[in-house]
Amino acid sequence: MVKGEGGIDTSSLDTIYQSYVRDVYRYLRSLCDDHHAAEDLTQETFYRAYLYLEDCREDKIKPWLFRVAYNAYVDYKRKESRSSLQQPDFFQNLAHTDTPENNVLRQEARDELVQSLTGLPENQRQAILLYDFNQFSYQEAAAIMGVSLSHFKVLLFRARQRLRQTNERMGKHERGI
Repeated sequence: MVKGEGGIDTSSLDTIYQSYVRDVYRYLRSLCDDHHAAEDLTQETFYRAYLYLEDCREDKIKPWLFRVAYNAYVDYKRKESRSSLQQPDFFQNLAHTDTPENNVLRQEARDELVQSLTGLPENQRQAILLYDFNQFSYQEAAAIMGVSLSHFKVLLFRARQRLRQTNERMGKHERGI
């Protein structure tokens, strides 16, 4: 067994992977809204975790993994911005076994949520995703984002306020007001 000074046993990566892979994948999926990219980024996250696992304290593994995942996502977006290729969303449009009506309703609700979230500034969206969707504490989420606790709370408040306003506007628009 290899153990870093104050860190985690590197042979326990499999245990860590089994414990957190779903959470990391959901977080990355919500950031990039692409199943295949989220899978690739999840793999990259655990690869990077393997390389630097001994630098992390055991009680801080989940926030550390999410920070590694976010950094992998940022690197992916930088690389994507330099690339001119866009992949079609072919597999997202394949038919499901559910009724067409349920599919349409579910997709509309998902699209509205994604549209509302993508309308937020990046740091506010990140705050919502970490705290409300992935249930990190204020302190953990602030550490992942690299901001102070008070700044994180302000970001979260403004993000929620903005989502509320967007939903109110959408509701008035649907009623024809």
